[in-house]
Amino acid sequence: MAYRITLIPGDGTGPELTAATKRVIEATGVKIEWELQPAGLDVLAEKGTPLPDEVLASIRRNKVALKGPITTPIGTGFRSVNVALRQTLNLYACVRPCKTYPGVRSRYSNVDLVLIRENTEDLYAGVEFDTGSPEAKKIIELAPPGKIDPAAAISVKPISRTGSERIIRFAFEYARRNGRRKVTAVAKANIMKYTDGLFYRVGREVAAEYEGIIEYNEVLVDALCMQLVQRPENFDVLVLPNLYGDIVSDLCAGLVGGLGVAPGANIGTEAALFEPTHGSAPKYKGQNKVNPCAMILSGVLMLRHLGENDAADRLEQAVAAVIREGKKVTYDLKADRNDPTAVGTSEMAEAIIAKLNGD
Repeated sequence: MAYRITLIPGDGTGPELTAATKRVIEATGVKIEWELQPAGLDVLAEKGTPLPDEVLASIRRNKVALKGPITTPIGTGFRSVNVALRQTLNLYACVRPCKTYPGVRSRYSNVDLVLIRENTEDLYAGVEFDTGSPEAKKIIELAPPGKIDPAAAISVKPISRTGSERIIRFAFEYARRNGRRKVTAVAKANIMKYTDGLFYRVGREVAAEYEGIIEYNEVLVDALCMQLVQRPENFDVLVLPNLYGDIVSDLCAGLVGGLGVAPGANIGTEAALFEPTHGSAPKYKGQNKVNPCAMILSGVLMLRHLGENDAADRLEQAVAAVIREGKKVTYDLKADRNDPTAVGTSEMAEAIIAKLNGD
């Protein structure tokens, strides 16, 4: 029986990445019925929203979705569709593996870690008040005198016991299922004593249940950034609140060569959504130029979520082989980004399919 999966092409370069990924996943032999659901800038004018209700209904119905990148305006416009999907569908766990693939330019050759980010709380909860608003003024009045500038805009940082426990437990269970040795909780509890302090207190409680099975430690987020650059091999599974997780995931992607090889999964109790970590790169829209690996590797995560481990392994091995050979790869994977032998998005996808077929 075929899996029925919601397919969201996204905008910018999203549709061409999605088309390439769809062909590659189908080439594994796994039977999938795709339910196409447009979202993003391309449907905003028509629907009045970048995230139509039918997209959410489709994901709730099918339980699994594969999504191309969607543009998030900076400073103005609608809030992130990506954040809205995670919060509305309660996709509380963001899983971002960062792994070295030979052939990708990097200063490191021994990175294999997984970042697990809480997806629904923290400053990304979107509880924010503009400068001069009644809400901002009220918060300023409640603060100790002189603590907040009267003209400040205010963002609220909610960290709950419930949210902390479920993401930290998710990290430990992920480590246990995947043969990982250690979970590192990351926060800034020396300064944020109540919010980040709660995250650490819950971490210690959960860790006690896995004593003797999974090692646990804590590293402050600023120290972590330094230590990741110095000795990334010292880390295995990282678990972080939302904002730190977003920032550190890009740092980890940099360790392995960039966002072009950084897949992502967003998992909740009722649904799972798989997407590349990178943005929509609208300036390259329609040029058949961008690297499809991050989205294809997100498809690998999706196949594993479905229990199709053999197909997932074969697909990851095919991606790794094409990258390692370095012939039929996009410009960013060439030693010289101006190399005229670089191929386009669709051609790299075809090279991966050829590897799947044993060519």
